[in-house]
Amino acid sequence: MRVPAAALVLLFSILFLSPVVGEELYNKYCASCHHPQKIGISAPPLIPETLNRYKDEDLKKIIREGLPSTQMPSFKNLTDEEINRIVRFLREDIAYNWSPSDIQNSKVVIEEKPKPLQIKNIKNLTFVVERGNNKIWLMEDSDILDKFEFPNVHGGIKYTLDGKNFYIPARDGWIAYYRINEKNEGGLHSKVRSCIYLRNIALTNDGKYLIVGCILPQTIEILDAKTLIPFKEIKVEGKISAVYDLYKENKAIFTFRDKPQIGVINTLDFSIAYKKSVEPVEDFFIDPFDKFLVGTSRQGKKLVVYDLEKFSLVFEGSMESMPHLFSASYWYKNGKFYFATPHVGKTYISVWQMYDWKFIKNVDIGGIGYFVKTHPATDYLWVDNSTDQLVLINKNDFSKKIIYPEKGKKFTHTEFNGDGKLVYLSIYDKDGFLIVYDTYSLREIKRYPANQPVGKYNFVNKSRNFYPELFGEEIFKEKCWGCHHQTQEAFGPSFKEIAKKRTESQIIAQILDPKNSYKLLGYKRNSMPAFNFNEYELEAVVKYIKSFGVK
Repeated sequence: MRVPAAALVLLFSILFLSPVVGEELYNKYCASCHHPQKIGISAPPLIPETLNRYKDEDLKKIIREGLPSTQMPSFKNLTDEEINRIVRFLREDIAYNWSPSDIQNSKVVIEEKPKPLQIKNIKNLTFVVERGNNKIWLMEDSDILDKFEFPNVHGGIKYTLDGKNFYIPARDGWIAYYRINEKNEGGLHSKVRSCIYLRNIALTNDGKYLIVGCILPQTIEILDAKTLIPFKEIKVEGKISAVYDLYKENKAIFTFRDKPQIGVINTLDFSIAYKKSVEPVEDFFIDPFDKFLVGTSRQGKKLVVYDLEKFSLVFEGSMESMPHLFSASYWYKNGKFYFATPHVGKTYISVWQMYDWKFIKNVDIGGIGYFVKTHPATDYLWVDNSTDQLVLINKNDFSKKIIYPEKGKKFTHTEFNGDGKLVYLSIYDKDGFLIVYDTYSLREIKRYPANQPVGKYNFVNKSRNFYPELFGEEIFKEKCWGCHHQTQEAFGPSFKEIAKKRTESQIIAQILDPKNSYKLLGYKRNSMPAFNFNEYELEAVVKYIKSFGVK
């Protein structure tokens, strides 16, 4: 009897191209690194959320040839047919789960002796991500203190306020805990896999708990910050955009990319109250004074500002393209607070005024940028534009100058050390560099070879509770420089002496009403003018003064 051609095709598909056969090959060659459920172990998850950006031909090439500078080997022993079967299986949905018991069982304690670090100033500690080699560097100023392996870093490194504990999140849910002990020694202490696909992490303002925003599964995981053991799991319905702590209150804020809700976590009991938003908030930041949420949506093409006390909408600004608010940078100038942000797919940054919320202007940068960075120590916004150019935009008049850190190679991402005297630049190339510049002279002082260096995270610049202090430095330069010095007596007492001898209320009284407060401070006459500061200026300059009394 003659078998119809259609039946032969069906039989061939069942025998040779079925997902089951592909699963067997996957389990044989891939599962030891990528997990039987495709959620990743030592290698990344192979699920739709991580594979959708690859075409089938891309996946076949990776399987056949491997990935240089990674642990992904080549499988040239496999036939084209076998590779096709594996790719078919990768495209199939599979049930997966990650529970608190899985989290706890994933914990790994690192059995390495801590390294002597000889740290001089905690505020100048900076972590550098070398993506191409899956390495993290710990630097102080221009020196590398430590290097260790940790892949897929994503979402920002978090620090306890004493600068002794550092938490490094990876996209595949792993969180590494780097600790500095009382002997000034440091190293990786432990790591845990908090979920399958992680958005970002936050640290409660008392430093006791990590809050992990997870996309897969859709949960918020609360971990003990010292032990990394799960404390509580909160199931959510939606894709979390990000979660950020409030340093002034026992609260944390998160939003969803796919529904108009804002979640407020009480970090004392981890209950959640939900607030309505006008539209989904896909990217956002909390302002430096913990008063407002500034957010945006890819579809809505608008910038929105919510008052965090009343959760009322206080400002809407239209725009052509979604801003990258995670990369926004802030500064103070001539009595006003500002922020600037790049935009998805656009060759400009936008500048906005804060608190008297308004749009200021767009500044062309000559290419599609991703990061804007600044510091009180510089007169410029430091911007990348997807080329070999570093664009410096003057904060006074928005004029521009161009620097080429390494001609012909892509520059990305600026970061300053804590005091702003040094600045780090990434040359994003397999044969790239981490370059250290002198902020004032704009001259290179050191460079290190690096394989695709990307993000850099300084202790001060990545901790929002320090932002008012940075604003205070700018206010000092505008308003106080002529009479006061930070650490030495000038016409008036130094900030160090003021911080040591006066209470906060006395400092505030002398700033706002010196005519009536000078006698209470023991002076025979008053020569200080009153400053009509608003609440943000006053908080900023007081925090800056008080910082000189902290050891």
